[in-house]
Amino acid sequence: MNATDQHPLVAAYLDAVARETAALPAERRAELLADLREHVEVSGAQDDDQVRAVLAGLGEPRTVAVSALAEEAPAAPPAPASSGRTKLTAALLAVSGVLLLFSSPLGAIAMIAGLVLLWGAPQWTTRDKTVGTAAAVAVPVLAFLGALLGASSRIGIMELLLILVFSLAVPVFGAVFLLRAARR
Repeated sequence: MNATDQHPLVAAYLDAVARETAALPAERRAELLADLREHVEVSGAQDDDQVRAVLAGLGEPRTVAVSALAEEAPAAPPAPASSGRTKLTAALLAVSGVLLLFSSPLGAIAMIAGLVLLWGAPQWTTRDKTVGTAAAVAVPVLAFLGALLGASSRIGIMELLLILVFSLAVPVFGAVFLLRAARR
């Protein structure tokens, strides 16, 4: 034992730090205590006032422990997005257009569920979410506008085919876009 360990203020300080850092691995705690002990030794403090000043400069034992614990536990990486949830979101948005085309209430439910999942998911940026939303709501918005504007005109086979292709292509485009964006 050296003179630093024998000083009651230093011993009490190191004991307090040891108690506060009980969650640290034993090797890391021993290293921290050795560093603190060495800092006090190098300071050359001899009397109580000098030792108190050196210990005050090191900080309260709890503060030292919090810093050491923060260094030991690196920030957890963000949880990866669930592949199943990503695929479910894209599938719901992809089928919503076709289901809405046939006036199925399932289409509205699929679209709403897909949009809720989309906006609650962390893997997509706001831009990705906006594109996905636009692709999902394009079919009902254009169907509504078409119904308003075309109510007086008759719809032929060509128009029906275009509506069907649009109702399939736009939501599927949105779903593919979201799946690709989630991989980035």
